[in-house]
Amino acid sequence: MSASSRRTLELVTRWSGPEHDRHLAEARLVQLPGNVPPWTDTGIRVRRGEWITLLASGRLILSSDLDVWYGPRLALWGRVGEGGTIFNGTRDSHSFAAEADGRLFLALYNGEWATPQGALATPAEAYAGSGGAIDVVILRWKGAALDGLDALAHTAPDDALIAGEIDRLRSPLRPPAGWRHLWFLGNTEIFREAEAHGRRAIDVDAQADVGILQTRVDMPLGPATTVSWRWRVDSLPATGAEDSVITHDYVSLALEFDNGRDLTWYWSAGLPVGRHYACPLPTWTARETHLVVRNGAEGLGQWFDETRPVASDYRAAVGEPPARIVGVWLIAVSLFRRGRARATFADIHVSDGTRMVQVL
Repeated sequence: MSASSRRTLELVTRWSGPEHDRHLAEARLVQLPGNVPPWTDTGIRVRRGEWITLLASGRLILSSDLDVWYGPRLALWGRVGEGGTIFNGTRDSHSFAAEADGRLFLALYNGEWATPQGALATPAEAYAGSGGAIDVVILRWKGAALDGLDALAHTAPDDALIAGEIDRLRSPLRPPAGWRHLWFLGNTEIFREAEAHGRRAIDVDAQADVGILQTRVDMPLGPATTVSWRWRVDSLPATGAEDSVITHDYVSLALEFDNGRDLTWYWSAGLPVGRHYACPLPTWTARETHLVVRNGAEGLGQWFDETRPVASDYRAAVGEPPARIVGVWLIAVSLFRRGRARATFADIHVSDGTRMVQVL
């Protein structure tokens, strides 16, 4: 058991008296080893509307030699019932009201989900080479999680997990209006509604994290189609070329097409402008292509206007262009080297010369 989980569990175990009896229905520790594929039955049965809090610590280690690992924020997922919809938290702690009756299952995310019910898109055997473990203190409440956590915090005012979850519940961060997270990567706190030069913008701030924000677009892709945006990149998460699995940290704008592929334009730390390549991540290679539009440290912290010819960029980087554009994505990856990606996007629009769709 990790020291953090042991301390949290001890705090909960020592909690007694009227406040304990009024708020807490059940407490349990579950350990999820990194080499065990989904799903793990926690043994806790919940009823619809009951509040559950997960306080997690530890690491899922993908490679000790390459120092590739991530913590509960990325690793931990849950569902209620074997057919329930999967969910994740935006921090190492998470509270939720159960949407149905059923047993609580927890899983470690290692690969990719195939369905919203938690079937794996990657072989279960992929877990065999992973290590580490995530420890989860599970609290089932008699009432609202925030009320229970407030009461618990009086006995543990310096517990970071408890304090962090209280803060998250009091000040939840939702995606910018009109945008949603890519479901199989899950919710994050990477993207924030912002303002730049008096106009709506989206701030991106990611460290040791990953997320994709999406919005729908439906537009034919023709020879004159362009995508334009303004951005200010303040820091790059990578220090060199991003075209290997263990260095693939970047921030970008992408278009999604009706053939299931996406093309992403990004600012590289170490690759030349014009360089393009298929995503080095095995589950994304057939889906995503990257194209470098700026590089290096020069210009960081400054605003730039970009306009890209979509069809010709797609033809050069991928092949024959598809028929339609179906979405715009903002992507931030700082998972592998755990650097910090900071950027602001504004004035995103797609145009075919006669029609313009204002995306942001």
